[in-house]
Amino acid sequence: MQRCKVYFDILKMTHSEISPHRLVSQKLHKTTKCSPQEIVHYLGAMQAQDYAMAKWAVGSRCDASEKEIEEAVNSCKIIRTHILRPTWHFVSADDIYWMLDLSAPQVKKFTASAAKKYGFDSKKLDQINTSIEKLLARNNHLTRDEIMQELDIKKTSKEDFLSAAIMMNAELDGLVCNGKMNGKQITYALLEERVERPNTKLTKEEGLAKLAKRYFESHGPATLLDFSWWSGFSPTISKLAIHSIASELNSVEIENQTYWFGSDVSNENIFRESVHFLPAFDEILISYKTREASILAEHQTKAFTNNGIFKPIIMENGKVIGTWKRTIKKDHAKIETMFFNEIKNSKKEILFEAIKPFENYLETKIIIE
Repeated sequence: MQRCKVYFDILKMTHSEISPHRLVSQKLHKTTKCSPQEIVHYLGAMQAQDYAMAKWAVGSRCDASEKEIEEAVNSCKIIRTHILRPTWHFVSADDIYWMLDLSAPQVKKFTASAAKKYGFDSKKLDQINTSIEKLLARNNHLTRDEIMQELDIKKTSKEDFLSAAIMMNAELDGLVCNGKMNGKQITYALLEERVERPNTKLTKEEGLAKLAKRYFESHGPATLLDFSWWSGFSPTISKLAIHSIASELNSVEIENQTYWFGSDVSNENIFRESVHFLPAFDEILISYKTREASILAEHQTKAFTNNGIFKPIIMENGKVIGTWKRTIKKDHAKIETMFFNEIKNSKKEILFEAIKPFENYLETKIIIE
């Protein structure tokens, strides 16, 4: 009977209530006992081009330190690679192969176009892959610069777009993934030497259905266009994916939009007071096509730019109220805050209590300025 009551309340959701529900679905409502790998697996894929901030995106959702998350990455329980949209993501080792099979063909269009500008067609990229495989064989972990040096490929520009395209192509072909960190340098290793390839493969339809179900259960309430943006698949393909799993999801109409979310509705008090210091590029903002549910339109340029640069954010009760940045010192971390509106010092003291999880995660003292 209680389940029915919760289900009914959610079906009366208003636009202002979307963000609190997303906090629950994204496991930000309260810290869980999940492992870092379980968090990444649950969310499907977590944007991770800013490695330091991506680790905190995981840490903010589970009771794990930065060192524990780094160990999960180094041991390849969590893989950092290019998947879905053409950017870095964290993905669980359990999901890497089926997700690559599904998304790599469309993402490779971007890498192929970038490589072609430097005279590297598909045949030449395949030859390069063969050379990379020999270099990394027998559990050899090398940085991108080391690989390029062995291949006698010189940097073509300050940004080094060619080497990035070459390695991204190798990732999307399922040849390489992240290796163990070499100090602060990222390395590459052979994927099949780190994660065993499964015996069976999903069809494209099965993969799309699995991806859509994972997204709406972990990111809902969300729309078709949200899923299309997050996954990189067209609205037409995304619509077919949603249609195939519609019976396994809940939905609600809000302001002429259909929002989909998981069927496993928990009886949690989602509207309790909460404050979160979240990382740059966190899924709570970046995984949706539009973000008005979590941040007012007039504040959006303070939190992210038109060219896709997202800042670390401060959320109160599911709404973004400011940004923050951290500077790591020898024996402490310095935190600076920038609030959108003036806040009394007494209120700031209450808000700053929410930085405690980050202090535990870093395992160092934090000073707020």
